[in-house]
Amino acid sequence: MPGSTLQHMTNHESQIKNHGSAPAGAGAEPIIDVHGLEAYYGRRRILHGIDFQVMPGEIRVIMGGSGSGKSTLLRHLLGLQRPVRGSVKLLGVDIARAPTREVLALRRQLGVSFQGGALFTSMTVGDNVALPLREHTELDENTIRIMSRLKLEVVNLGGFQDLMPSQLSGGMVKRAALARAIVMDPKLLFFDEPSAGLDPVVSAELDELILQLRDAMRMSIVVVTHELESAFKIADSITVLDQGNVLLTGSVDEVKASDNQRIQDLLNRRPREVEVDVDDYLRRLTEEQA
Repeated sequence: MPGSTLQHMTNHESQIKNHGSAPAGAGAEPIIDVHGLEAYYGRRRILHGIDFQVMPGEIRVIMGGSGSGKSTLLRHLLGLQRPVRGSVKLLGVDIARAPTREVLALRRQLGVSFQGGALFTSMTVGDNVALPLREHTELDENTIRIMSRLKLEVVNLGGFQDLMPSQLSGGMVKRAALARAIVMDPKLLFFDEPSAGLDPVVSAELDELILQLRDAMRMSIVVVTHELESAFKIADSITVLDQGNVLLTGSVDEVKASDNQRIQDLLNRRPREVEVDVDDYLRRLTEEQA
């Protein structure tokens, strides 16, 4: 990791807004404020009145098993899904009720690194990283090129700007996607399963990069992951979801020490007991084939 580049960013990039490199103390306004959030797929309720806050400078990890609602919560935080009930505020803006112009301005202050990278395969790595600058700013092409290459250096991909995404390894794709997510110096950065599909060494390197980015760029970060080792390394706080409910929000130590059975099942990889009524299953199978 090129520490000198991160130091250069901290000292010289005027675009960065100072939220502090650690969670803010009492009295600070939350950078994310979710109240009473409910979500449905058809008639099935997925989120049950979620209350969720993230403070400036905080790294918040969202954890939960399959079907817990963490991906649905993330889609609401990104404004990709509107609340059926409740509210979602980012940087003080209610993204479901604010005017379109205000929401568009807000989105320029957000960065998103998707699970699969979501790079455009027809573009070079450099053009992928530069895309947000070309779409959302009026900077000249030389400045765009310099800024995008700087961000590639930050994620240790300096010199790779002319390659195509197909020429990168899985870990390199993740880092290129991260460079694109931070190219506009966001105040708030979202990660969806950053360690998925990576070997332990590359995953550990990405964890370290997340921590260094938070400190150098002074941003707040939300990470959705099921990787316990990664979560425990990077999190200031963890929200554990289960079946659309918040079981606990607390520090790493508080989550580890929780006496909630479901949380302990997740931490210790214990499967839920599943009861199968064999007679009922055979009866329904026979009826469907009749």
